[in-house]
Amino acid sequence: MSIKPTTVSDIMNDQFKLVREENNTENQLRTLLGSDSSLNVFVTKGESFYRAKTETETNKVRCIRCGELSNRDTIQDSFYLLQKYETVIIKQNRKMAGFIDSESFCKKLVTQYNHLHAYTSAILTTIDESCTVIDATKRVLVWSKGAEKLFSVKSDDIIGKPITDFFNPERLEILKTLQNETSVYHNQHTARENQVVLINSNPVQHDNQIIGAVVSETDITSQIKLNKELYNTSERLFHLEKEVKRFMETENPFGSIRGNSSVLEKTKKKITKAASTDTNILIQGDSGVGKELFAKAVHHIREGKNAPFVAINCSAIPYALFESEIFGYEKGAFSGADQKGKKGKVELAKSGTLFLDEIGEMPLDMQVKILRLLQEKKFYPVGGTKEIEVDFRVVAATNRDLKELIQEGKFREDLYYRLNVVSVKIPPLRERPEDIIELTHYFLHEISIKYNRPLHGISQVVMQALLNHQWPGNIRELKNVIERLVVFSENGEIKLEDLPFDAEQTQQTDPNFTLYNDRRSLNARLQEVEREIILKELKKVDGNKLSCAKNLQITRATLYNRLNKLGIK
Repeated sequence: MSIKPTTVSDIMNDQFKLVREENNTENQLRTLLGSDSSLNVFVTKGESFYRAKTETETNKVRCIRCGELSNRDTIQDSFYLLQKYETVIIKQNRKMAGFIDSESFCKKLVTQYNHLHAYTSAILTTIDESCTVIDATKRVLVWSKGAEKLFSVKSDDIIGKPITDFFNPERLEILKTLQNETSVYHNQHTARENQVVLINSNPVQHDNQIIGAVVSETDITSQIKLNKELYNTSERLFHLEKEVKRFMETENPFGSIRGNSSVLEKTKKKITKAASTDTNILIQGDSGVGKELFAKAVHHIREGKNAPFVAINCSAIPYALFESEIFGYEKGAFSGADQKGKKGKVELAKSGTLFLDEIGEMPLDMQVKILRLLQEKKFYPVGGTKEIEVDFRVVAATNRDLKELIQEGKFREDLYYRLNVVSVKIPPLRERPEDIIELTHYFLHEISIKYNRPLHGISQVVMQALLNHQWPGNIRELKNVIERLVVFSENGEIKLEDLPFDAEQTQQTDPNFTLYNDRRSLNARLQEVEREIILKELKKVDGNKLSCAKNLQITRATLYNRLNKLGIK
């Protein structure tokens, strides 16, 4: 966090009159000063500046030498200079922009202080988190609304009093920060009995001295409880899936993946080849393409019948609970933990598959630990002293460009190469429009049974609109659209106007629309397709025509001829 620094230009007085000495006699200055008692008159003598004042007793005009500062100098600079000069002028681009004297300095400084206090009060009232500030004597200076809510102590009762009067000193992280001059970030901390918070703490420094400490705290007690309940539910679901598999004699690994397009079949073949080994697999694809289904297909092909499939969504686990969720913890590892301890996802995946979904969202500090886990196949539970050895296969998935994240410093390059032994890209729905028909009919059947809404089918007009849509949300979006159509259907009929997108606009903007509804000649259609291909290839090679011609397996002269004929500049 940074705060806009206050410079002398923020507190200077810009109401003044500047005159030259050679153009003004003492009588003229006296007349000028007498015409308006509030007028601030300054005189330049060569390179120096003087402030003109009339002495009350003698009625003589005195010119008092002024100090000089730049408009970028700090208030502290002006404070030191005002101890030597009555008035300090402020220069901007070598010209006088204003001035500061002791009276204006005090007034402006008080105003700035009041403004800063108002901003600070508004911030502390606005934020949900608890914020506490103490001074070097442990007295409470700041107690936010969030702190009142979290600890049930009113600010009027605690402000100005020692914080140790209200809390056990042994549980006060802020005291450790004050005494040890240390900072903590995102630490789990027990503030009170049965209350766990996520805490940040920093000492307050001024002139190389610690003058206090500040902490912010977020209550995560409910998150820990909910996470525990979610884990128990996931565990029951996991055992239920195992029981279901026991009763299934045969199962197609790709049975839950709908579609028969050529590009999808090629992807299935790649997955099958990769799954025939124990190598790490990285599944890439847009959000909603069904990456987890392909991960389960890998698991089904290469693992035993009772082998576990354990999925970790790296974007869904709270940062504070990430390590304990993955590696588990020993009993008494931290406050609020299960007294029996808990196995982590890694241990649950023993002799099976560990699926790391949304791997691009994993925190950097956890990436180091995951890298070691993949290398050693050993880990320590949180709070544990005994190393546990596990054997599992890894499948990772992401919709992010990991190479781009590496460049941004958000993903470790060594972890990327550890995971990306075999990479498989799942084609988005827009690249396999023929699968839209099969998926649409499947979802219609499934959802109509779910809501007990018998349907007569789907009209060609609605199907055409579905084929023309770009589907940025892929299969997940398609399923949601079909569910919407079923919900709004009347008398078994699906209507075009119930689509959540403009069908006509889709037709106008979708380049694939010509494949399904175009009255142009064959030559015109082929030229349109050829134009798209050349433009895409040029984009890939950043406009390099020689490279483009090589990729298209034509001569550069032929490429120039096609560019001219198609009107591509």
